[in-house]
Amino acid sequence: MRRILFVATLLGFSAALLAQDAKVRPANIQDVKIEKVGDSPVEAKFAPGGKVRMDLCPSGVEVAGKDEGAVRISYDRDADVKVRLEIIGNEADLTVTRCPHNNFQLRIEVPKASSLRVRMFAGELQLRDVTGDKNVELGFGQLTMAIGNPDDYAHVDASVNSGDLEASAFAISKGGLFRSFDHSGPGKYRLHAHVGAGELDLR
Repeated sequence: MRRILFVATLLGFSAALLAQDAKVRPANIQDVKIEKVGDSPVEAKFAPGGKVRMDLCPSGVEVAGKDEGAVRISYDRDADVKVRLEIIGNEADLTVTRCPHNNFQLRIEVPKASSLRVRMFAGELQLRDVTGDKNVELGFGQLTMAIGNPDDYAHVDASVNSGDLEASAFAISKGGLFRSFDHSGPGKYRLHAHVGAGELDLR
């Protein structure tokens, strides 16, 4: 009898896991895995409300939210850039490597309603028109984020190890070493932004 109960419990647990997986897998969106070199644009369908993680090589990058249900990566000239994009359910992982020097520009489009986690070693990184959680770190360079309505955020923390911290959306202006600020609000999103050395601008 105990064995039957154990099997029944195990089957019920497995069914719950499958049901949970089905919930996070948007309808009509296929899991994809793309790896291309020198092709632009690279794109795949991706439903709004998902999580997008990015690991980007040093360059000039614009991340823009669009009304379309897709992730699209494009650049403006021939280069042996390697783009790896993997989408499983409502999560996307993007890695871009082999960015050339000399003012190389990269544009990444995601659904407006997306949560972002972005890591980039150096360069100029701009984000705009994206709602949702944002967790962005840049080692060296300039990070500019158009955050929308400040009241949309439950918690904001921003910092620079060395450089300027400008957050006009929160009436903050600081410069020097190890500058930071924290803010709590009535919204539901979280914002984390950090620059090692350079400039951080929240507007």
